[in-house]
Amino acid sequence: MFTPERLVLARKRRRMTLAELARRSGFSAQSITAFENHRKVPSKETLSSLAAALHYPLAFFEAPRPAELQLDAVSFRAPSKMTAMERDSALTSGTAAMSLNAWLEGLFKLPRPNLPTCPHLNPEEAAERVRAFWGVGEEPLPNTVHLLEANGVRVFSLPSDCLDIDAFSTIESGTPYVFLNTRKTGERGRFDAAHELGHLIMHCEHRIPHGRNSEGEANDFASAFLMPRAGILAQQLHGASVERILSAKRRWGVSAMALAYRLRKLGLLSEWRYNQAAKELARRGYRRSEPDSALSRESSQLLSKVFEALRGPLKMSPADVAAELTIFPEELNEYVFGLVPAAVQGGGEQGPPVRPELRLVTG
Repeated sequence: MFTPERLVLARKRRRMTLAELARRSGFSAQSITAFENHRKVPSKETLSSLAAALHYPLAFFEAPRPAELQLDAVSFRAPSKMTAMERDSALTSGTAAMSLNAWLEGLFKLPRPNLPTCPHLNPEEAAERVRAFWGVGEEPLPNTVHLLEANGVRVFSLPSDCLDIDAFSTIESGTPYVFLNTRKTGERGRFDAAHELGHLIMHCEHRIPHGRNSEGEANDFASAFLMPRAGILAQQLHGASVERILSAKRRWGVSAMALAYRLRKLGLLSEWRYNQAAKELARRGYRRSEPDSALSRESSQLLSKVFEALRGPLKMSPADVAAELTIFPEELNEYVFGLVPAAVQGGGEQGPPVRPELRLVTG
């Protein structure tokens, strides 16, 4: 058995051109092209060499064709700045994470999607609608990833080599997905999660392909969702100083620049005061980072519970899970926020026929 599409997927995931894979594997680019295009079937020895060059188990290339992410169904941050290689690597990462989700759904009862669709509302109204729909009031959100997961959004991490991609989202077969870069600060990670939620809420199937203003709308949604109008007004931040902004941003779990922008948007800072605050925040290093931040990077509660259940009742190690997906454990770890304890060995026992239900809390 050989699945040509999996050779293409592995090569794109590893960001290799045909010429690069040819150099590493010792086979010509013409031969590899023939393998990928169904024109020629590689021998077992040839496939083993290609698998070694791509750092995938041989079984990966013999598994059935996976459901692949399509570019026109994905919301990328700043897509015009991405190279084709970066884009393809991210898409194939999403394909791998979706395969993991499909496998998990065969074992567990995961939360069902619970997202309102608001394609005709402006970002402020859409954010208010979602907060009301989920019953989270006007207070700061304790954990955005947990909140998304509790409402049926599958959240996975982007591999460490996808450094130039902040986040992206999609809906596949009715299941919403968000993929997050874990190298950013906790504040910016929360904003990315809210940004992608904005795409899922406002730019769902009713508005694909997305319009030119979709990124700005998702930013405005994230701002309003993390910093609701009523909650911010109650903080009495009119004409706030830089020190007051730095104090308030810790309460809301957002970046200082994001809060300053939100205050200007709500008319609490004049254009002049906003510009002065932005300059001072930039001088202190808040344009690219959050100096002295104590906010931890949010992770997945769902996946943490999954691995706990797998180690316990199901007696499966991360190596067993990786083998089910025909990838190596370190590859699996790239998609699950580094939650895989690689040293754990599994017992290989059969799991129960009834799927356990995973319950999540949003706090």
